[in-house]
Amino acid sequence: MENPAHTASPTAENCPVAPWDTAPIDPRVERLVNDLIGRIADKWTLLVLELLEEKGTLRFTQIARQVEGISQKMLTQTLRQMERDGLATRTVHPVVPPHVDYALTPLGNSLSAAFCGVWAWAETHLDTVEAARARFDTRD
Repeated sequence: MENPAHTASPTAENCPVAPWDTAPIDPRVERLVNDLIGRIADKWTLLVLELLEEKGTLRFTQIARQVEGISQKMLTQTLRQMERDGLATRTVHPVVPPHVDYALTPLGNSLSAAFCGVWAWAETHLDTVEAARARFDTRD
């Protein structure tokens, strides 16, 4: 059986909870999907998620140095929200100066894996998207 994550686009056959189904969708699931899409579509969350997936456990300062352009306030907010959603853990080590580590949880790792499909799609369709953008940008 083909892996639904590797198909060109979602259909009723390959999406377990498709919005076009006639069966009613649990409103709690719909709220969670909308909430997560809004949060994960935030570039900072995606960048931190990707970094922690690639590098593993990191200190706050290491994350700040590797996520270009993020302010300390935005990084703090992003990490707190990821922790609240169960995507990351925060471990405070009782030393002076304070040492705080962040790591993805299994839930965070599974979300990161889900976004692999987006990367694969982008890689596959890069030339087509760029050509479409060029056509659009040069039309009268």
